[in-house]
Amino acid sequence: MSQNINLNLLRTLKVLLDECHVSRTAERLFITQSAVSRQLNQLRELFNDPLLVRDGNRLLPTPKAEQLQQKLGGLLADCQALFASDEFDPETWQGNVVLSSSDYVAQYILPDIVERLQQQAPKLSLAYQLWLPDQLDQLADLDIQLVSTMLPQIPDGLCGSSIGADYPVCVMRRDHPLAGKQALSVDDFVQYSHLKVSGGGDKDSFVDRNLAELGLERNIQFSVPFFTSAFHTLCRTDMLMVIPEHIAFNMQHLFSISYVPLPIPVTEHKYWLLWHPRFDSDPAHCWLREQVLSVMRGSMYSITMT
Repeated sequence: MSQNINLNLLRTLKVLLDECHVSRTAERLFITQSAVSRQLNQLRELFNDPLLVRDGNRLLPTPKAEQLQQKLGGLLADCQALFASDEFDPETWQGNVVLSSSDYVAQYILPDIVERLQQQAPKLSLAYQLWLPDQLDQLADLDIQLVSTMLPQIPDGLCGSSIGADYPVCVMRRDHPLAGKQALSVDDFVQYSHLKVSGGGDKDSFVDRNLAELGLERNIQFSVPFFTSAFHTLCRTDMLMVIPEHIAFNMQHLFSISYVPLPIPVTEHKYWLLWHPRFDSDPAHCWLREQVLSVMRGSMYSITMT
């Protein structure tokens, strides 16, 4: 049997076996009788069987044709289903989704995401992983559907949407000796030890580069990947911390902190929701990222005291 099978021939065969009549087959398929006859000849060659045998004014199916007729309905239905548009209903979605981002997102934004998804997709299973920047090149091989992180732009080879942007600031406890100042000098900035949040994207390496150009450096006395630990430590010491402004703004409602602009040139922080292109056209993933984006964009400057 030929390996180059035209599926239209199978559709014609299905109607021919239903009708056992060339002209009625032509009417149903909106083609000419001669076209049906040509296709019947092709089908006879394809299956090495006459398929329909003339008996007076009628056509009778051969045993081979009867065998094929039993299979054709399901086969053509399956083929049609391949090209049918997917109908996605979040209420019945039973998928497994892995999100990945920073400790800050896990602590202060993820509960809102989970609440929203649980209400609209109650059968969805959700997991969360802390994101490591060096995983970016491995995203195609990781079981992670969505990543939120800070980068200058969407990396080549990935898809993404903007969550928002802001600038870094200097954070300190509310009664810190520098807290009353409207602006810091560079000497103020390097006078005190610093605390660094090491998790998530690159938030403050620009600080050390700018200070090095001035022949200065800061003393990073404590590094921790967890924002809550960092803020608790900040409130008990004279250390300073450089973080994105939207986090400082939100956390001042939960911790006794204040923040001021940095005394050095700053770079804009851009936040993205990223995914691999293999998910880009998937209806479930499209719905998912719309929900996550909505929550994340709304969280940029939104946390209030509870």
